[in-house]
This record gives sequence, structure tokens and C-alpha cells, in this order.
Amino acid sequence: MSASHSRPPRVGVWLIGARGSVATTVVAGCAAVTAGLHPPTGLVTETPAFADSGLPPLSSLVFGGHDTTDCPLPKRAEQLVAGGVLPAGLPTAVEAELVAAEREIRHGGPVPGDTRSDERLISEFAADIRDFVRRCDLARAVVVNVASTEPAATGSALPPSSLYAAAALRAGCPYVNFTPSTGLHHPALVSVAESSGLPYAGRDGKTGQTLLRSVLGPMFAQRALAVRAWSGANLLGGGDGAALADPAAAEAKNAGKERVLADTLGTTPEGRVHIDDVPVLGDWKTAWDHVAFDGFLGTRMILQTIWQGCDSALAAPLVLDLARLAARAHEAGLSGPLTELAFFFKDPVGDAPSALAEQHAQLERFARRLKDGRDAGDERGKGGKEGKGSKRGECGEYGEYGERGQSGGREVPGAWPDPATSSGEETG
Repeated sequence: MSASHSRPPRVGVWLIGARGSVATTVVAGCAAVTAGLHPPTGLVTETPAFADSGLPPLSSLVFGGHDTTDCPLPKRAEQLVAGGVLPAGLPTAVEAELVAAEREIRHGGPVPGDTRSDERLISEFAADIRDFVRRCDLARAVVVNVASTEPAATGSALPPSSLYAAAALRAGCPYVNFTPSTGLHHPALVSVAESSGLPYAGRDGKTGQTLLRSVLGPMFAQRALAVRAWSGANLLGGGDGAALADPAAAEAKNAGKERVLADTLGTTPEGRVHIDDVPVLGDWKTAWDHVAFDGFLGTRMILQTIWQGCDSALAAPLVLDLARLAARAHEAGLSGPLTELAFFFKDPVGDAPSALAEQHAQLERFARRLKDGRDAGDERGKGGKEGKGSKRGECGEYGEYGERGQSGGREVPGAWPDPATSSGEETG
């Protein structure tokens, strides 16, 4: 067997918001772990449960994406070092990988004053993704939205997140929405997603406060303790802090947090989450929860928690997990909502449990099914025919890939309305 054929197929990860903090941490972190510079801390797919599940190796991932900002990835990585997000020296150590990913970033939209129709934007975005797959000789590509939160969609106009989601389907790629933005949840895209034959997952990555709530909520219910009120506060900076200063965007973000409590407690307690933009915090976030509950004989008690974490460092490994799992699902021929990935989301698609322990058990069952191959064709559809290739492109050389993957998968024809565009900007 030739050297090229001994390598695994290469898989694309197309990031919406590709120059943002999360995306930069994803690219730099993947390179660091692949090179053995850091352990895979936080990567669920690197735990023993996923061994031999057929997931694409981290070393096989190729990055590209869309963004409307111009700050190149190497410079953005240096900014994250200054903010304490990335370790000192890492941007230099993985500069080649950052530069390679930067070459694959294309200008997104819509931008203020953009006159392009929704149909034209979708077509242009899809063409960028297909070109990425062809030029880099990828087996397939997964589109992941890691852009800043946008306000909830109103009316028939497609918001930016939905334009990119539609483009992903049109390019024949699995889609993951790591944000609370509308994405495939827009009414105009529901039937298109269902008929696309592609797997998709989302939405809103569960990285901190809601992760804790998905553990504590079931605890109160299982101990028969009556929760009277559950209030919270988020202090954060960076692009997400600025975006969530918009009450409409904050409302979209809080919907998933509230759903977790309602589902795990069986009732909706009093209290809300307040989100404050504190620019000086940068990528760091403090989340505080105050839980008022009743014990035996009506004794009133209080639980308070404080979660202090770095958003990008919490999110990046989950993005890599989701890209690998979605790519494997696509390879196995799965389609429709990947409810098995609810573990990663505040507001998962499909009918999934909200308690973290149940979600993790479901995820491990999914890993076993992938390992055993029981789902590849029998339960949810047939995969693509495998082929071979070994030609060198601008993105390097690799071994085997599926024929279906050369264009990213099955192309989905356009059938969306063409309302006036809405402005938006992805910044990570």
C-alpha cells in the first residue's frame, strides 16, 4: 500500500465565524493536540468510549470557513494569548496550521448595505464550501456555526445563521449549530432539512452554567426537594458579551437555559438569568446561580453556585467532538436530527432527555452503535459508495475517501423564498 493510501481520509470543518475566538481556539487546539504539545483535555471523543468508533482522527481535519472580519488567524491567536485564553508560545508552534486555515477563509455576509438576495448569498456560500471540499480533496465536510448569537428571527426573512445553514445543505454537508441562533429552525428550512438526506445537530453548545443546571436539576427532582426559585446571572465580555447586550439576542440565549430546568424539574421555577456585558472580562465568564428550595417540613434552604470559565477553551473541544461525530454519522449514511448528540446542547434538536446523565448514556450507546456498525444502513439509511484517490491539492495529500464526499455529499437544490436580506456579522 502506498504512503498516501495508508493515511485516513481527510475531513473538512467549515466554521461560520472562522476568525472568532472559538474558531481560532479550535484550529490552534487541534494542531496542538495532534502534535502532542498538549493532552486532549475536554475532548469527549478522545475518551475510551469512542475508541474504534470510526471517528476521523484529529490529524485528518482540515479547517476553513466564512467570516466578515479581516483579522487573520495568527494575529487573532496572539490576541488570545494576551487574554490568557491560549498558552504563550502556542501560536508560534502551530503557525503553519493557522496560516493554512486562514487561506481557506472566505468573506461572508450579509454585511451592512449588502444588496445581494438571500438566494444569491446561499448560492455563493454553498459554492465556497463545495470549492473547499474539491480543492482540498476531502472525503466530506461538516459546517459548524460558531458565530456570535443573533436575535431570534422574526417574519419571513432568513437571518444570517439560516442563510449559512441553507448553504450547508445545498453543498451536501452535515450541519451543526453551536449557537442559539435560528439556523435550521427557520420555518422556511424545516422541510428542506428533512428532505436533504443529511445529518444535523444543535443548538447552543452547553459549556458552563447550563451544564451545571443539567446535573443539579435532576438531583433536586430525584431527592424530592421542591425548587421554589432559580435565578442566575452571567458576566462576560468578548464578541459574545457584546452580542448578548442586545435583549433580543439574550432572550434567544436564555430560552435553552430555561428549558433545561423545566424538563428536569417538571415545572418552571421563578427567576430568570440576567446577562451583563463586561468588556474587560474578554473571553472569561462568571455565571452565578441562586436556588431557593424547600426541604422536609417546609424548611427553606438555599444553594448558590459560581462557575468561572473561559468560553473558548470550554467550547473548542466540543466543536471538535461534534465535527467528528457529524462526519462519522454522514459516512455511516445517517440523516435527520442527531438526537444522540443532545449531551452537547442546551436546546437539542429532536426528542431527547435534558438530564446530563441520561444524555451521556445515550451518547455512549451511539458510540457503541457506530463501533458495531449496526446503524450504518440498517436503521437510518445507507452510506455513500467508497472510492479511492491520492492526488495532491492546495491543501495537501491524503489517502482514501468516499466518492460521495468529493462534493461534500448530495447536493440539495435551492427552494427558499427570496425576502430582503437582514444584516449580521459573525465574529465568534
